[in-house]
Amino acid sequence: MSAQRKGAHFSAGRRGAVLPLAKGKTRITIRIDTEVLDWFREEVNRSGGGNYQTLMNDALRQYVEAKRENLEETLRRVLREELGRLRGPRR
Repeated sequence: MSAQRKGAHFSAGRRGAVLPLAKGKTRITIRIDTEVLDWFREEVNRSGGGNYQTLMNDALRQYVEAKRENLEETLRRVLREELGRLRGPRR
Protein backbone atom coordinates (compact mmCIF):
# COMPACT_ATOMS: atom_id res chain seq x y z
CA MET A 1 0.00 0.00 0.00
CA SER A 2 1.29 3.48 -0.77
CA ALA A 3 2.09 6.18 1.80
CA GLN A 4 -1.39 7.62 1.26
CA ARG A 5 -4.42 5.46 1.83
CA LYS A 6 -6.55 4.74 -1.14
CA GLY A 7 -9.39 7.24 -1.24
CA ALA A 8 -7.90 9.54 1.41
CA HIS A 9 -8.32 13.20 0.53
CA PHE A 10 -6.13 15.75 2.31
CA SER A 11 -6.36 18.76 -0.02
CA ALA A 12 -8.54 20.65 2.51
CA GLY A 13 -6.35 19.62 5.45
CA ARG A 14 -4.49 22.18 7.53
CA ARG A 15 -1.21 21.90 9.41
CA GLY A 16 -0.96 22.62 13.10
CA ALA A 17 -2.82 21.79 16.28
CA VAL A 18 -6.20 20.15 15.95
CA LEU A 19 -7.53 21.74 19.14
CA PRO A 20 -7.21 25.47 19.75
CA LEU A 21 -5.10 26.57 22.72
CA ALA A 22 -6.78 27.83 25.86
CA LYS A 23 -6.81 31.60 26.20
CA GLY A 24 -3.65 32.83 27.91
CA LYS A 25 -1.64 29.75 26.92
CA THR A 26 1.26 29.64 24.46
CA ARG A 27 2.55 26.49 22.80
CA ILE A 28 6.35 26.24 23.00
CA THR A 29 9.04 23.62 22.60
CA ILE A 30 11.71 23.52 25.31
CA ARG A 31 14.42 21.15 26.44
CA ILE A 32 14.16 19.96 30.04
CA ASP A 33 16.72 17.86 31.89
CA THR A 34 15.51 14.27 31.95
CA GLU A 35 15.75 13.99 35.74
CA VAL A 36 13.68 17.17 36.17
CA LEU A 37 10.98 15.94 33.82
CA ASP A 38 10.99 12.51 35.50
CA TRP A 39 10.53 14.17 38.90
CA PHE A 40 7.47 16.12 37.74
CA ARG A 41 5.96 13.03 36.11
CA GLU A 42 6.57 10.98 39.28
CA GLU A 43 4.97 13.70 41.42
CA VAL A 44 1.85 13.61 39.25
CA ASN A 45 1.70 9.82 39.48
CA ARG A 46 2.21 9.91 43.27
CA SER A 47 -0.65 12.36 43.66
CA GLY A 48 -3.02 10.11 41.76
CA GLY A 49 -2.82 11.54 38.28
CA GLY A 50 -3.08 14.82 36.48
CA ASN A 51 -0.82 16.64 34.11
CA TYR A 52 2.89 17.14 34.67
CA GLN A 53 2.80 20.25 32.46
CA THR A 54 0.28 21.86 34.80
CA LEU A 55 2.50 20.99 37.76
CA MET A 56 5.51 22.53 36.00
CA ASN A 57 3.49 25.65 35.16
CA ASP A 58 2.40 25.97 38.80
CA ALA A 59 6.01 25.64 39.99
CA LEU A 60 7.17 28.30 37.53
CA ARG A 61 4.31 30.61 38.52
CA GLN A 62 5.24 30.29 42.22
CA TYR A 63 8.85 31.13 41.35
CA VAL A 64 7.83 34.21 39.36
CA GLU A 65 5.47 35.43 42.09
CA ALA A 66 8.20 35.02 44.73
CA LYS A 67 10.59 37.05 42.57
CA ARG A 68 7.94 39.74 42.09
CA GLU A 69 7.32 39.93 45.83
CA ASN A 70 11.06 40.30 46.48
CA LEU A 71 11.23 43.03 43.86
CA GLU A 72 8.25 44.82 45.42
CA GLU A 73 9.81 44.64 48.90
CA THR A 74 13.10 45.99 47.55
CA LEU A 75 11.38 48.85 45.73
CA ARG A 76 9.42 49.80 48.84
CA ARG A 77 12.59 49.80 50.96
CA VAL A 78 14.51 51.93 48.46
CA LEU A 79 11.63 54.38 48.14
CA ARG A 80 11.35 54.71 51.93
CA GLU A 81 15.09 55.34 52.19
CA GLU A 82 15.13 57.91 49.40
CA LEU A 83 12.02 59.72 50.62
CA GLY A 84 13.50 59.78 54.12
CA ARG A 85 16.69 61.32 52.77
CA LEU A 86 14.71 64.00 50.90
CA ARG A 87 12.71 64.92 54.00
CA GLY A 88 15.81 65.28 56.10
CA PRO A 89 16.40 64.06 59.65
CA ARG A 90 13.36 63.45 61.84
CA ARG A 91 12.96 65.42 65.04
